[in-house]
Amino acid sequence: MSSSHLTRRAVSRIAALVAAACIVGTGALALAEDAGSDQAAAKSTGRLQSATLPPIGDHFVWVVDSVFLHSQLFDGDTGAVYATIDAGTTLSPKPPMFAPGRGEFYSVEIDYDRGRRGHRIDYVTIYDAVTLDVKGDIVFPTRAGESAASLAYSAMLDGERFLAVFNQFPVASVSIIDLERRSFAGEIPGAGCAGIYPTGARSYAMLCGSGTVQHFLLDEDGQLDHSVASERFFDPVDDPAVLAAGRIGSRWFYPSFLGQVFEVDFSQEIPVAVAWPLSSEADRAAQWRPGGRQLAAANGPLGRLYVIFHQGGPGSHKDPGPELWVFDTQSRERVARFELPNFTAAFLTDVTGMGSEGFVPWLLGALIPDEGGDTVTVSRDAEPLVFVRFSERGAVAVLDGTTGEHLRTLSEVGLGGTRLEVP
Repeated sequence: MSSSHLTRRAVSRIAALVAAACIVGTGALALAEDAGSDQAAAKSTGRLQSATLPPIGDHFVWVVDSVFLHSQLFDGDTGAVYATIDAGTTLSPKPPMFAPGRGEFYSVEIDYDRGRRGHRIDYVTIYDAVTLDVKGDIVFPTRAGESAASLAYSAMLDGERFLAVFNQFPVASVSIIDLERRSFAGEIPGAGCAGIYPTGARSYAMLCGSGTVQHFLLDEDGQLDHSVASERFFDPVDDPAVLAAGRIGSRWFYPSFLGQVFEVDFSQEIPVAVAWPLSSEADRAAQWRPGGRQLAAANGPLGRLYVIFHQGGPGSHKDPGPELWVFDTQSRERVARFELPNFTAAFLTDVTGMGSEGFVPWLLGALIPDEGGDTVTVSRDAEPLVFVRFSERGAVAVLDGTTGEHLRTLSEVGLGGTRLEVP
């Protein structure tokens, strides 16, 4: 890494730390004040009522804060924040999962009986999706894995009955939670593989170090019926696939370090993979490559794949990037390049209350080095919003999913985090 790059990063971090020092009274409320207009009206009559959540919209997004260890629910259309769910004692919170059929959120959490030490318990907390009241929890064996981003470490399978949690010790495996019976269904070995990628109501896949995917099919009780491996389709040493992947129907799209994408179709008995390039020879000569934490997302109605790109050499696969490249998954061609905003400048203007318009915000954007973004997700509707962040800054940009226009920046999203999730 060059000395100039280090200098730019140091300047950005110092600016962010100064801004963080300005934050006073940050707290985690079960329901945000924006959702409490009914309470305000009730106070005038002397009767206090509980705040409730509105119906979950297509453009809602969970924003994870790795400092305060919670997830906040925002409306991307208005910027309003509606709810906060704490994540227990964890390294990186896993975003809550939404089951509209039951009207519930599920949060995979861990806790210790002596703060950061002592006896550990792993559990799924069940929240009412209207009141956020805790309806109960489901304890399962202490196995749940964690990482700085916890990408693909938990997922709800299609049909809303089974929830799967990736385990890392003593070996890789997956815990299956039965949400209908409110019980632990069992543990399925997955040695040499990682991540959970739902493919049906009773099936999921894992990405394996052998250069394959393993497809697991369950019976009606959530037990393993059988599993099948794909042919080897990527080189785990020369050009690994990343855990950050996007899904469209039966297909999952896994970008690689060097700029390919591995499109895996799980509609057949044995998964079939096809590789196609995300970058041209000219792009690769200029060292454009995918990079970031949660660096890819997909939208089904438009058939679009969104991937964060940066310019860098070997070992830069986690670096943020200044551009979001958009691909048509049918033609397998790039159709757009979106420039990302300056997240450090956006963070500073937010916490200091300067807003996004005017000379001073413009000056900050011009003077403060722009490191780009490293985390992206997209809504699942035909008029999508794209949400992008840099995990070391407390700012989330909302972009038009078709034009790339920067519509707004979500305010008060915390100090930083590595996950965004559309419920």
